[in-house]
Amino acid sequence: MSNLFNFEAYSATITNFVMVYGMRLVVAVITLLVGLWVINWLNRLVYNLMVKKDVDVSLRPFLKSVLAVAMRVLLIILVIAQLGVEMTSFIAILGSAGLAIGLALQGSLANFAGGVLILTIKPFRVGDYIEAQGQGGTVDMINIFNTVLKTPDNKTIFIPNGPLANSVVVNYTIEKTRRVELKFVVSVNNDIGKVRQILQGLIKADERVLPEPEPAIVVTDFAEHALTLSVRVWANKENFWPLSWDLNEKAKAAFEQEGIQMPVPRREMVGSTAGGQVPKAV
Repeated sequence: MSNLFNFEAYSATITNFVMVYGMRLVVAVITLLVGLWVINWLNRLVYNLMVKKDVDVSLRPFLKSVLAVAMRVLLIILVIAQLGVEMTSFIAILGSAGLAIGLALQGSLANFAGGVLILTIKPFRVGDYIEAQGQGGTVDMINIFNTVLKTPDNKTIFIPNGPLANSVVVNYTIEKTRRVELKFVVSVNNDIGKVRQILQGLIKADERVLPEPEPAIVVTDFAEHALTLSVRVWANKENFWPLSWDLNEKAKAAFEQEGIQMPVPRREMVGSTAGGQVPKAV
């Protein structure tokens, strides 16, 4: 009889618990599912509006991520409220947990602040080619915590925003024009005027070379057997590498056609072996 009484008491307790909290749990689950769907829908809507309003490409993924995180936090608070948890106590607990998490994730917070700083100062944008933190590549995306680079050989590099915002960044794309500098080493036996004339002809024949600033051909090094001439011309940034490659190739062909001599290392006899002296290039 006692066992039966206990069973009935337990059943009544469980039934009462289900009646009180079961409906709240169902409502909370439905709220969570619907809320996640609404958040995804709003994220897509906001992103499409940013595209339509031509918002800076660098800002789009960052703002989308921040909005998604903020809405998910609000959704979690709403779901917990549906379960009947006292919000005053929950907010106090959340504040304490937030402080502890903040201390544990100082690096992540620094990266978040770095992302905000990058998007505010804008040392680079999506599509720019940069070098920073010993890495180089085209900026593919600026996220909340990191910046994504794509290298010319299609590698993906993730650089934390904190160190990136506080380091030296070389931006190769921000200016419309760049200076191309090529060095040609020839023998000192050549007529320097003839070599200069050949290079000037190549420069004038290439339409990608800008007239201003004026191209320059200068002697930058003079050794016993070699002479180094530096060709400095300006071009639009998109023509930097094609122009560099073409001028190198055309100069090689022109030097061969005009009989321009290349420097030959001089050899002297040093030391000795059983068979005689050993030549050494100098």
